[in-house]
Amino acid sequence: MTFKWFLTLCLLLVLFVGISLDSFGQSGGKWLTRASMPSSRTEVAAVELGGKIYVIGGFGKGGDLVEEYDPAKDSWRRRASLPQSLHHVGAAAVAGKIYVIGGYASGWGAVNTVYEYDPSSDQWGARAPMPTARGALAVGVIGEKIYAVGGVGANRRNSSANEVYDPLKDQWTKRASIPTPRDHLAIGVVSGRLYAIGGRIDGNHARNLAVTEEYDPAADRWRPRASIPTPRSGIAAAPLGGKIFVFGGESTSGTFNQTESYDPVTDTWATWTPMPTARHGLGAAVVGQSIYILSGGPTPGGSFSSANEVFTP
Repeated sequence: MTFKWFLTLCLLLVLFVGISLDSFGQSGGKWLTRASMPSSRTEVAAVELGGKIYVIGGFGKGGDLVEEYDPAKDSWRRRASLPQSLHHVGAAAVAGKIYVIGGYASGWGAVNTVYEYDPSSDQWGARAPMPTARGALAVGVIGEKIYAVGGVGANRRNSSANEVYDPLKDQWTKRASIPTPRDHLAIGVVSGRLYAIGGRIDGNHARNLAVTEEYDPAADRWRPRASIPTPRSGIAAAPLGGKIFVFGGESTSGTFNQTESYDPVTDTWATWTPMPTARHGLGAAVVGQSIYILSGGPTPGGSFSSANEVFTP
């Protein structure tokens, strides 16, 4: 066998192995480390708007912090602080503004506050409060409306609330309750449908869930979908290329570095290259064809980091 044929055989073998791995739900993906956040936090929210990423709030010190990251320059700058210190919030961007919804204030007190941030003026303003006070909830945007799902209520028990905020009308509407009430879950939106993934029962990370449930806003109806391979909570999720990627999490035994993706078309999960730094309470935001994974605690509970790691499938 000539060297040329040997090299061709090796390349074909590599290609075959790659296809075989993918057929069993195994994929690759590349991770890079970018400029660290100026602060070290956990239980943050991360939102992309106008090609910039905003990391908002957090547990412990710096609960009112807002830091803006410019991926093109790989640089950070401080922006106007939240009106109050908050952690475990939901956050989303609609029509050029960022909305921070619910969360915990004054320790572990669930709140129903809604704050609107205008990047052009670097100012915050209060908006109509959410009907149900909740922390550790998840939010997703369909059209120009923000869906706030699950979380822990004022009674420190899980809420089944699914409430929709219309920023243009500054108005809330109640929709069909989530079938599996939970907190520290993640949400991804693909093709106008919302997917609620993972989470835990009543704030207890010893009771992590693998549940995936799909919400159809047109029918106002939920249905169960394929479970995430790794039951976990304190996770972050982001949609990219028609799939929903889920990162990190925590349990009583430690934090997770798993990267897994859900394909709504085939109702299947795939496993990708693990995160360089296992952590929970992290944020995720998409810029271009990459997902930026920010902050989060490297050990269960009140731990902190300034991590900024980028995943490209």
